[in-house]
Amino acid sequence: MIRLSYDEIAARISEKSGLSQAELSDRVERKMAQLAGLVSREGAAHIVASELGIKLIDQMSGRLQIKNILNGMRDVEAVGKVLQVFGERSFSSNGRDGKLASLQVADETGSIRVVLWNEQAEQARLVKAGDVVKVRGAYVRDREGGRELHLGDRSTLVVNPPGEKVDVAIQSPQQPQQVSIPRKKLSELSGSDALAEVLGTVVQVFDIKFFEVCPSCGKRARLSEGSFACDAHGKVSPSYSYVMNAVIDDGTETMRLVLFRRMVEKLLGKSEQEILSYRLNPDSFQQVKNDLLGTFVRAVARVNKNEMFDRLELVAQEIHEASPDEEITRLNNELAAKEPQSS
Repeated sequence: MIRLSYDEIAARISEKSGLSQAELSDRVERKMAQLAGLVSREGAAHIVASELGIKLIDQMSGRLQIKNILNGMRDVEAVGKVLQVFGERSFSSNGRDGKLASLQVADETGSIRVVLWNEQAEQARLVKAGDVVKVRGAYVRDREGGRELHLGDRSTLVVNPPGEKVDVAIQSPQQPQQVSIPRKKLSELSGSDALAEVLGTVVQVFDIKFFEVCPSCGKRARLSEGSFACDAHGKVSPSYSYVMNAVIDDGTETMRLVLFRRMVEKLLGKSEQEILSYRLNPDSFQQVKNDLLGTFVRAVARVNKNEMFDRLELVAQEIHEASPDEEITRLNNELAAKEPQSS
């Protein structure tokens, strides 16, 4: 099922109608009041779009620009330039061996992670940064607050297809890929932001939440008739993944920071096995929570709107423990580098 968040709906309405965000928000609020709580904010936005004659989803499958790829889509075709290649790795699950690799690709409208499974993963060896790739028959998954294109047995990946060109600037493959991400104060963030770099002090930490996942693909495993099942792999003996919430304060605002598996490991400086031990012994996590309070962090995060609580939240994509003095020095150096040199 294809899903659009309120921010995605609002962006499409504004683009196609010319309404400002303030005008659109006013219309949505009035529609919610008119229907006396019978619809959510997203539902009201859908109604406003319909009244304006706006089709929110122009294309369900086939060739898409990256900005139009939505969670839940299947049979997707897209073309992009490779920004980064994440090497092939092996895994073992329920007596079966598998392989996984991924690429970060971009076109003129955005970027997305492309995940290659099993035989598809071997093609990652043939791809390098700067290549153009075309994917067909891909499906879209929601992963840690973002979208991913997944290639299975029926999908195809074509490297440097004739006649395809993507006008995206990228550095030499020998150099690390640099992506311009705005640095903002928490009070400056809005629902229109995608990624932002923020600094802040951890002022609250919540217990880690553990949940069952498919050991083959990492997708959520659901309990059904006394056993766990994955949509793609059927009945499974689940592994566990985890998510942790914290609140950071930068002096202008406080905001919830959501950290999924790898980001939890990175912030806590602990292995997967150490973190999984807290599932069976949650009391042992109390001291870890206490030690984390007051930690100064620098994070690159996706800005998400939590519709249930009507608030902005950050979903960490990268996170580092930082020193306030070092950050001030770094910011001053960057400002100095941008100043014009006197002749």
